[in-house]
Amino acid sequence: MSYSDTPMPAALASGFPVLVVGARVDEDSAIGRSVKEIRAALAALGRPVVLAHSLDDAEAAVESHPALSCVVLGWGMAAASDETLAQTKRILGRIRQQAASLPVLLGARRGATRQVPLEIVEQVEGYIWVPEDSAAFIAGRIDAAARRYLDTVLPPFFGKLANFADTHEYSWHTPGHTGGTAFMKTAVGRAFLGFYGEQMLRSDLSVSVGELGSLNDHSGPVAEAERYAARVFGADHTFFSMGGSSASNEIILHSAVADDDIVLVDRNCHKSLNYALNMSGAIPVYLKPRRNARGVIGPVPASEIEPEMLRRKLAESPLVKGAPRKPMLAVLTNSTYDGLCYDVEHTTRLLSQSVDRIHYDEAWYAYARFNPIYEGRYGMHRGQRSPDDATVTVTHSTHKLLAALSQASMIHIRSGRIPVKPALFNEAFMMHTSTSPQYSIIASTDVSAKMMDDAGPALTDECIREAIDFRKAMLRIGRDLERRKSGDWWFQSWQADEVEGEAFLEADPNLLATSSDAWLLRPGQGWHGFGDLGRRYCMLDPIKVTTLTPGIGPDGVLEKKGIPAAIVTAFLATQGIVVEKTEPYSILTLFSIGITRGKWGSLVAAFMRFKELYDANAPLANALSGLVADHPERYARLGLRELAAEMHAAIREHNILGNLDGAFSSLPEPVLTPRETFARLVHREVEQVPAAKLQGRVLAVQVVPYPPGIPLLMPGERFGEATRAVGDFLLGLEAFDARFPGFGHDTHGVEVKTDENGRPYYALYCLKT
Repeated sequence: MSYSDTPMPAALASGFPVLVVGARVDEDSAIGRSVKEIRAALAALGRPVVLAHSLDDAEAAVESHPALSCVVLGWGMAAASDETLAQTKRILGRIRQQAASLPVLLGARRGATRQVPLEIVEQVEGYIWVPEDSAAFIAGRIDAAARRYLDTVLPPFFGKLANFADTHEYSWHTPGHTGGTAFMKTAVGRAFLGFYGEQMLRSDLSVSVGELGSLNDHSGPVAEAERYAARVFGADHTFFSMGGSSASNEIILHSAVADDDIVLVDRNCHKSLNYALNMSGAIPVYLKPRRNARGVIGPVPASEIEPEMLRRKLAESPLVKGAPRKPMLAVLTNSTYDGLCYDVEHTTRLLSQSVDRIHYDEAWYAYARFNPIYEGRYGMHRGQRSPDDATVTVTHSTHKLLAALSQASMIHIRSGRIPVKPALFNEAFMMHTSTSPQYSIIASTDVSAKMMDDAGPALTDECIREAIDFRKAMLRIGRDLERRKSGDWWFQSWQADEVEGEAFLEADPNLLATSSDAWLLRPGQGWHGFGDLGRRYCMLDPIKVTTLTPGIGPDGVLEKKGIPAAIVTAFLATQGIVVEKTEPYSILTLFSIGITRGKWGSLVAAFMRFKELYDANAPLANALSGLVADHPERYARLGLRELAAEMHAAIREHNILGNLDGAFSSLPEPVLTPRETFARLVHREVEQVPAAKLQGRVLAVQVVPYPPGIPLLMPGERFGEATRAVGDFLLGLEAFDARFPGFGHDTHGVEVKTDENGRPYYALYCLKT
């Protein structure tokens, strides 16, 4: 018997055991014989059993094994004392956090239930009487409860996909490997099949399989999954996108603007939005964000999106010709790459005065709806909606910080005063969507929504608390090092120095994990370096942790000694640790729902190991052996501290930090729209120009340091006085890369060439004059 349209196939269900919690009993006793018979009966039903003979074991099992089908709790153990009763309540609370519908049955003798407190009665689905009822009857009750629950676990699309793959039908449609059988015909194919497994290949299907619906037409189980995700994420409509948030951003722009329409664009937007401007033919008018002296990417201040300021920007733009007209769309990045989150209710009210559609690129922020600490700071917020608000769209790069496969993305739409018609929106969607989508990506997007629906608050709470513990651990080590030796150095975490009058290290962890006030960038606080943004306008996301290396103060002034972060991340890579982003003196790490205490503990240990090697000026052959092997003549005689001192001096010499700030703080002169510039590129009206000779030239391609993928210069913008810092910054990087092989910068739009003397230089494509 099935309890839903997407029952869990038996092969999957076998991985969900029944947890039985009870004291050890004599197998020759009546209860012992009954328990043994129940286990045998469950085994005959294909239902595996895991035993926990103490509440400590049960607690550990629940924490480490959320994939359970049922829990049977012995009341005798739970009621043994006030302490065991309190622990039982804690275990049940954890179960409800992870899986609200997981059945819990209380095993007891008749009459014992009169002692069960109300708080526990409310948490259990029923009772089993051991040994009064027969083993077969009890096993049947447990099995039925488990099947009812398991048949609710799978979400719409993944459930149908799993059941279809379980039918083991022959395939007469694309893809040509037909469930993996084609790979079995050659040695390399066998290796591929063995690596990925038959199940993944059997679920790689075609749109010809009508039972699974269509991503292009949004029909069948795909449509059910999108409607389900819309409910979970608070949208009116949700579309699954298979090209990551890059494709999703392009879909949004293509659905909202056409040739010569005006778009208000956050200058710190992802490069995909700039490509979308190219494709759509829209005219960008940029909103200038702030960036602090450490290079942390900040928000667009409220003053930039006030109606009067926007009217002035439109009037001053060389690209906006003719009579003044209303912008069609405004775009903000929320949160920023470094984790700064807007008061979205406020920005929506402000921008709604000037545009009819607002797009929030929330690629790195899909989890926000599931924890109250973020409330009011994400596009699909739970706050009050006004009929006068603009229509709001949001893109999530679902794979980045939720659990989904790479390229999985969602588009969420909340209609405002001009509603979006899904059928018309789908025309833009189809421009960026394959007619042969990868079904595993669709399934993982569906699963991601179900995970957050089932356990989003618990998952996000765990991320936040682990990030707080990491921040406190780093502060504690710094304090202890200072106590042992005055003036000793250590890494710092970027956050408020004090919370409600207490040092961050001493602040209540529960307060930090539940109060957004603890993370606000308040006026007058020097730690964040963004000046006055307003009392509640911007908040630091606790799970995006920026670790600061020595060498620069909050004011951006370089100190006498320093450790450039690139050296630290190079060392971390040798320890199997890859960070998200490296700035000159900061490192960004993400505490996603995959975080564990052991994972961040390894990061702390690696930081400590680096300090030991640095303090000892360990030879680079020991600290960074791969670097020395690749460039022996350059690094073989250097120690780690010597390399740091030399690199710190080079950053000072080339004013890389000052020019970085200037490069992102000034808006270049736009000469042509991105689309007009691209037409010139297609017709080969471009040439490569050395970075030293860019003055007066118009860029043909965008210049984008990666990460974070945010443009320094856009196609059609001219190098002039306003962009002098950009040119100096590029020349500084050029000199730095030549001086420190192995530490080169990845900048899209820049090619490294070699002159006649064998010296490397940067070259960029510009329009021919």
